[in-house]
Amino acid sequence: MAPGVELGFAAAAEGPGGAWRLHSTYFPSKVGGRPAWLGEAGLPGPAALRCGHCQQPCAFLLQLYAPLPGRPDAFHRTLFVFACRSPACYRLAGPSGPFRVFRSQLPRRNDTYPEEPPPEEPPPGPAPAPPPRLGSGAALCRVCGCLGPRCCGRCRRAAYCGPEHQALDWRRGHRRSCGQHAAGEYEILIEPEEPEFPADSTDDEQGAEDTSKDAKEQEELGAAGPADEAFQSLDEETLEAMAKHETEEEKIFQMFKKQVAAEPEQIIRYCRGGEGPLWVSGENRPEEKDIPNCVCGAKRIFEFQIMPQLLNHLQVDSLGESIDWGTLVVYTCADSCGGGTEYLEEFIWKQDYSMGSTL
Repeated sequence: MAPGVELGFAAAAEGPGGAWRLHSTYFPSKVGGRPAWLGEAGLPGPAALRCGHCQQPCAFLLQLYAPLPGRPDAFHRTLFVFACRSPACYRLAGPSGPFRVFRSQLPRRNDTYPEEPPPEEPPPGPAPAPPPRLGSGAALCRVCGCLGPRCCGRCRRAAYCGPEHQALDWRRGHRRSCGQHAAGEYEILIEPEEPEFPADSTDDEQGAEDTSKDAKEQEELGAAGPADEAFQSLDEETLEAMAKHETEEEKIFQMFKKQVAAEPEQIIRYCRGGEGPLWVSGENRPEEKDIPNCVCGAKRIFEFQIMPQLLNHLQVDSLGESIDWGTLVVYTCADSCGGGTEYLEEFIWKQDYSMGSTL
């Protein structure tokens, strides 16, 4: 039986009531702040996290805890997504240029975490701040959470992965608040999607058919408008193809809106090995040849998608304005191969809205 779709929602995790759950010990799913790394060894460095367009280092976007039942080697498993901060990179062609996604997994018995599940109650006392250093003592970048060999020359406490993030943090206010942690975070709560059984499942199809029929009747009756003259040079076959394409695009987008309308705050749709992604357009969908195999040779399969509703929450991490997408679709190794202590890069596909489609 194929697994059902699970939905992720952003929940504020500020203060002692929730921030404690966002640390690595509790295997969180979250948006913003620094990544809660699953393992400390083999972390992706600045070179691996550079944007495919502008070559600037990407910032942490979100992480999703996604263990695989029945897989002892993936008893703990987390996917980490990073995004470029430059709005210009989102307007350039290419499936995944401004994004990077990495996977890490561990068996139940490992050198970092106890075999017993973490406690469900908060620890006594105030919630600790996100760790500026790993257990090994290595500093973490204040902006993205990756290894930070550079440090602020004034306070000597704020660490950075490189000069780009040091300059960015300085402009964002570190010059006025040396040593303070500024990022807010959201926990991602996961719930199963409730199946819907509409009373009349043919409404959308009928509506699309009527739209096409009306357009054809207008053409046959010679209903003229100001734009008609521009199409006089097009033959009937071309016009029919254009009308059909527009109708199909409208149908796909309306289906997307209808599916999302039941839970409009969803930011994640997860369904590894089951139902495929919910597309916003019929254009720019990846074919099998567009999704590269894993380094182990196995094919990659759909695991989860990031919805445009996440954009409503990104001010907490100052990712910048004018960043946009229709949906982000993450494909991972079908075998979820082990990389030892390494973080393995996976594949992400960015699909934008078609012309004229808006939520």
